Amino acid sequence: MEGFVSHYRTAQLATASGYSVQQVRDLERLGVITPAGRGANGYRQFTDEHLLALRAYRSLATAVGPVVARQTLRDVRALPLAEAAARVSELHVLLAKERRDVLAALSAVRAIQAEAPVEADEEPMSITQLSDALGVRSSTLRFWEQEGLVVPERVTSQAARRYPPAAIREARIAAALRAAGYRIPDVRRTIEAVRRHADLDDLAETLHDRLTTIAQRTVSLLTAGTAITHLIAP
Repeated sequence: MEGFVSHYRTAQLATASGYSVQQVRDLERLGVITPAGRGANGYRQFTDEHLLALRAYRSLATAVGPVVARQTLRDVRALPLAEAAARVSELHVLLAKERRDVLAALSAVRAIQAEAPVEADEEPMSITQLSDALGVRSSTLRFWEQEGLVVPERVTSQAARRYPPAAIREARIAAALRAAGYRIPDVRRTIEAVRRHADLDDLAETLHDRLTTIAQRTVSLLTAGTAITHLIAP
């Protein structure tokens, strides 16, 4: 650790890490950094290891969120080397899955955009036909209906659902976004925007932005990994 000070008071560590004094104390309490030692005067004494842990936490929190970041740092200090390394590798796998899901959603949106314009006289689908076409359960379509994502028509005395072309399109968008990990409120906002504008360009742009964010989070995870390497190295 050439160039680093061997010991830090709380304020010095805060300055070096970019956190406030109170944040340093909170992160010590939460186990992100190990408890500080005490000098002869009773003041906390932190080390380069604490500084590394705080830097790792900052990048980890950006990559995977503060809750997972805190747990990860606690885990990697407690686990054997092989398990600690695997714990960090799992985070890369999760981000890679997010990226694959978003790419799949973007591909679905592009396919919908490339389709011929919806004709008002196209044949509607039954709930069974639509669930088979999308690869989801009928109960999922009913849930989406309750959440306002898809609005079917009801016909016959049994009030059987049927989905006109506009509802089929919305169901396909909902399926693509849910597959990409979007929460129901986010899907609802997107569906409402599509209803207002009848245009998927904004949705495609949103997915592209999501890919950029995932790339930035991946870089942050790589940065955190560098610091964690020094923390867990034998």
